[in-house]
Amino acid sequence: MTHHPLTCDCCGMNRRQFLQFGGLLAASAGLSLLGGQSPLQAASLAKGQDQPVKIGYLPILDASPLLIAHARGAFKNEGLTAPDPTRFRSWAQLSEAFLSRQVNVVHMLFPTTIWMRYGKSVPAKVVAWNHTNGSALTVLPSIDKPRDLGGQVVAIPFWYSIHNIVLQQLLQKNGLKVVRRPIEAKLAADEVNLVVLPPAEMVPALASKKIAGYIVAEPFNAAAETRKIGKVLRFTGDIWNDHACCVVLVHEDDVKNRPEWTQRVVNAIVKSQRWMQGNRPEVADILSQEGGRDYTPHSRAVLNRALSFYGGAEYRQDGAIQHPEWRNQRIDFQPYPFASYTRELVRLLKVTQVEGDNAFLRNLDPNRVARDLVTDRFVRRAIEANGGARAFNLPASFSRREQIAFA
Repeated sequence: MTHHPLTCDCCGMNRRQFLQFGGLLAASAGLSLLGGQSPLQAASLAKGQDQPVKIGYLPILDASPLLIAHARGAFKNEGLTAPDPTRFRSWAQLSEAFLSRQVNVVHMLFPTTIWMRYGKSVPAKVVAWNHTNGSALTVLPSIDKPRDLGGQVVAIPFWYSIHNIVLQQLLQKNGLKVVRRPIEAKLAADEVNLVVLPPAEMVPALASKKIAGYIVAEPFNAAAETRKIGKVLRFTGDIWNDHACCVVLVHEDDVKNRPEWTQRVVNAIVKSQRWMQGNRPEVADILSQEGGRDYTPHSRAVLNRALSFYGGAEYRQDGAIQHPEWRNQRIDFQPYPFASYTRELVRLLKVTQVEGDNAFLRNLDPNRVARDLVTDRFVRRAIEANGGARAFNLPASFSRREQIAFA
């Protein structure tokens, strides 16, 4: 397994670093349009010849469909070559690697794909969802309700993330003001300071009480529970029912010029998602540090908790689950990218505080994004080949109405 080095302080990506990263995306977009390739390679691309499936990922459960597809030979069964995935520890690093084509199939924060395509003109396409739900707001044991986060620092994984969107809505509905200041800044009693941390930095930051909480993908919430340094205040899937966090992102020229390759990639991922639904202990074993494959640094126990432990009465008693009638999973695996979700995501992103220039959002049409950023033709075929909509608990119409309860 290839691991990407990381140097990062506990404050995450500051404003200057974020702006530098945004500039890098903009500068790299032109190269990506050309594929970042030689004329000979470009000619090969035009002929639709195959290429290896080079997976890039962060060690979170959002990436598990890609990793399970690799581990169980699903790409090989589709006639594809798939070298060992490359593991990163920050979204900035993963995005840079995608732009430079070190990797060509990644799981990416859905709002980040919007920023990349429309804010930085990066030619990329969402071809499927990786999962639904799978994130939570985890806090110090002394925090009992969202209002208790007043005057505190809370970490998010990236500005353009469902975590940032959901958290800001939740805080505002509880009478709190969101601010973006240095981690050591003094705060008023009704202010909550948001800082960016890579997921791997969040648990130690909470343990040392440098932050009062974080909102992030599993298994970092389960890790805090297992270590007894924090508790889940709210599951994001209990706020936005069956939401997507990460999506499968590929280069747009691969969608256009390698449609058979793209279809086979999606086939492998969708087949793996169906297998994962009924084999959660096996998923935990494969991805765990005890599994011997070095996919993640997480223990089997932590992964098992994140994959399976959700319906406990204590979560309902403490308020982490307020909508048991939704009957969802802590994390689930279905690939279809609902247009209604994309549209609502864009609407909420427009009213969410982020770093950098977000002027591109002002005139961004949610309907256009749903049509332009996302393509569902590959995933529809893959779903049909793997039991159809019913096998993934999807409506036959492939449409739904979003259920959101921020209060």
